[in-house]
Amino acid sequence: MKRNGYVGLLVTLLLIAFSGGILAEQVTIRYMMWDPIYQELEEELIKEFERENPDITVEITALDPSNYWPRLAAMAAAGELPDVFSMSTGYHDTWAKDGLMLSIQEFVDRDLNPDDYFVNVFSENRYPDKQTSDMYAIPYAWVGTVLYYNKDMFDKAGLSYPTDDWTWDEFLTAAQKLTIQKDPKRAPEQYGFWWYGRYAQVEPWVYANGGHILNESKTRVSFDDKAREALQFLADLTNKHKVAPAHRDVVGIRQEDLFTLQQTAMWVDGSFMIANAQNIIGDTFRWGIAKVPTGPSAGSGEARSYYWPDSVAISATTKHKEEAWKWVKFLIGKNRPIESFMSGKVPIFKANAYSEEWQQAHLQPGNMSIILELGEQPGRTTFTMGWSEWRGYAATGGAGMNGELDRVTNGEITVDEAIANITKFGNTILERYYPEQ
Repeated sequence: MKRNGYVGLLVTLLLIAFSGGILAEQVTIRYMMWDPIYQELEEELIKEFERENPDITVEITALDPSNYWPRLAAMAAAGELPDVFSMSTGYHDTWAKDGLMLSIQEFVDRDLNPDDYFVNVFSENRYPDKQTSDMYAIPYAWVGTVLYYNKDMFDKAGLSYPTDDWTWDEFLTAAQKLTIQKDPKRAPEQYGFWWYGRYAQVEPWVYANGGHILNESKTRVSFDDKAREALQFLADLTNKHKVAPAHRDVVGIRQEDLFTLQQTAMWVDGSFMIANAQNIIGDTFRWGIAKVPTGPSAGSGEARSYYWPDSVAISATTKHKEEAWKWVKFLIGKNRPIESFMSGKVPIFKANAYSEEWQQAHLQPGNMSIILELGEQPGRTTFTMGWSEWRGYAATGGAGMNGELDRVTNGEITVDEAIANITKFGNTILERYYPEQ
């Protein structure tokens, strides 16, 4: 009788355990990321997540970007995508259109307090409409574009540092005073500024002038007058005012090295370049960052920031939607260590971004709060399906927008000719992705 009593008690306890979910099913989430440098930090985050969620195991695969995208594309073709994976803004719309990513809008609406995040940045993860459609990925970090400037050069030239209300005329005057050319027969020893056709160096000027490169639906290349004005301003810096080098004169030099090696006093690029500047410059010279000056044709409220996110997505074929979302929510939230963000890459979770640990006031540039201000403002981008083709991403000197604007800096074609070429070539590509308007 006693033995039977123990058996009965054991059966009862097991039934209670199963009915109450104590012995819940163990779920494994496959997670793939593109930056092996941060794999150890990510693994520590996984351990913390698994302690809080003992019924979920996260298996991580980390690949460098050159191997990540071919591998992920192959997995998509085979119907074997991981449950959660890193997603680039440049590929987001194509993957959303192809039905490879899960709409996460219901989870975002249900679980996230919008006051805790830079929600303006969320727009790049919506498809097809960037303002009203569902989100198919969510940022864990983002970057904005800023004006880098050499404080020592400004001091030597007797110039005040850039301010939020700097005009394009004031920028030009500074660039002229900062350009040093002792021998008119030789190239300047120091340029006031430098730019070429890359997206992070061009679009900020267009949007700061209230301009558009694409139509409202982002389905066709359609430069407006304000965009043309911005491109002409940049072209004149090189070809008319001689304060910026032609692209042919800096071939073979990395874009991030002209400023850090003090060959130019100013430069516009993504805030993620801050990490490189800190590492190379050290205490060699004093430098800072500022907002890209607002253009002369930007009406009230028309100027836009230019920022883009690094995101994570959930596979449309995952069998564990809730568990995958739990991991994503943990991945982008307060638990993510600041060490996993390179300097200048902003956590999407505001409390982390506004922390002293992220802002690093003791290091140059010392005013990282400027980047945070950009994220609080509406933004604009050129990202579309086929963006890397028509924009000429990583294809300097090619047929894309990047290459055409490089030709402008070389004095080979005018701004109007470049716009005509970019529009024709770009729309040939976009018509494949967006056949109907």
